[in-house]
Amino acid sequence: MTMKPAVLDIMKYRFLLFGFVFLMVFPVLSQNKYEQETRIQKGEFPAQSLELITPYLEGAKRLRFYVETDSLKRSFETKFKKGKLHYSIEFDEQGSLEDIEFIIQPNDVPEDSWNKITGMLTSRFGKVRIKKIQQQYPNGDKKPEKVLKDAFQNLILPYINYELIFSHKGSKGYQDYEGLFNADGNLIKLRKSLPANYDHLLY
Repeated sequence: MTMKPAVLDIMKYRFLLFGFVFLMVFPVLSQNKYEQETRIQKGEFPAQSLELITPYLEGAKRLRFYVETDSLKRSFETKFKKGKLHYSIEFDEQGSLEDIEFIIQPNDVPEDSWNKITGMLTSRFGKVRIKKIQQQYPNGDKKPEKVLKDAFQNLILPYINYELIFSHKGSKGYQDYEGLFNADGNLIKLRKSLPANYDHLLY
């Protein structure tokens, strides 16, 4: 029996609507992250990148430079401690600023945003162990000088993100994940870390 065109159109509409709702409620897991960091000398770091951040390195401790390679890209990163905060500043292969991050605690995240983040993690994974939280200032299309100023003033602005490293115990044991959330606590990206590289904790 041949279905009428109107019935086919309704079924097609319902299928598309279901697909859209599914993607909105359950964001697609991004490509797995295989990350490797290699420490390099200061002279191997891009000159233009070093010039940009030099004013912010005064008084910095444990200053180190890295080249980072993962399954998606190659980049340069510097890490240091200034005051009570541990910073990491990342540049792309051409030396352009990508983002600035520093480690924070759960109570540093606005309450509404944190509740949304933890609510999403609970609904999707159940119990998780949060290993690290970073406040991220992505460069995007902004001027690098402004992003640096915002980050080192620790400003809570609409364009910042929160990056979480957490683990979840599944049927095959513990698995590490990296989740990126916007300032409101909405999930932007989620991917497995294989294997997880926590050299970030060493600086």
